[in-house]
Amino acid sequence: MGVKVAREESRMLFQDRREAGRRLAVELARYRSRDDVVVLALPRGGVPVAFEVAQALPAPLDTFLVRKLGVPGQGELAMGAIATGGVRVLNRDVVEALNIPAPVIEGVAVREQRELERREKAYRGARPPHDVVGRTAILVDDGLATGSSMHAAALALRRLGPERLVIAVPVAAGSTCEELRAHADEVVCVATPQPFRSVGEWYGDFAQTTDEEVHDLLERAAVPARPTTGTPGDQSR
Repeated sequence: MGVKVAREESRMLFQDRREAGRRLAVELARYRSRDDVVVLALPRGGVPVAFEVAQALPAPLDTFLVRKLGVPGQGELAMGAIATGGVRVLNRDVVEALNIPAPVIEGVAVREQRELERREKAYRGARPPHDVVGRTAILVDDGLATGSSMHAAALALRRLGPERLVIAVPVAAGSTCEELRAHADEVVCVATPQPFRSVGEWYGDFAQTTDEEVHDLLERAAVPARPTTGTPGDQSR
């Protein structure tokens, strides 16, 4: 396993998530035109980034939803997570330290599963999730600060059996990229600027991505690209 950190520019700033995705796609060019690659986005902000990556490679695009299982009364403390594909991951250290009974865990998991299913239906509709067994799964978000959501997603995705797991983001705290290498075969960060306070500070436009935008981008990605006869300069996004 290894970490790849591309050369960064001083005070790098992406215009928006779409530009960030195009920059990230350049760093993933070695995966271009491979039939074993699937791009998975963490919603919602990771979807516009991943859309550009999937278009550039080209590769199938899907979301990978993760819902934290918060400790009752301490919502920010995670006792585990659930994810797309029926995966459940528990933090045994937290569960045992707080002596959380199984019925409490189950109650929280059921509630979060309902929300996960609601979002999956809103985003994907009736389409089933992409199969990742034996494939190279590129897990994309718009950036990483603490990386807690990506950490949970990587653990959950491993349970689904990809041959190779790549974590890819436009910008991240350098320490977070280093920590995540234990959970992926490769970590690609376009930029790891210092000091790092938040993901949004490196974007000109960091407006919240809506459920409707996520649905629209997934719909567009599901339509096979039509052959074109013009020059690259004639094509529009």
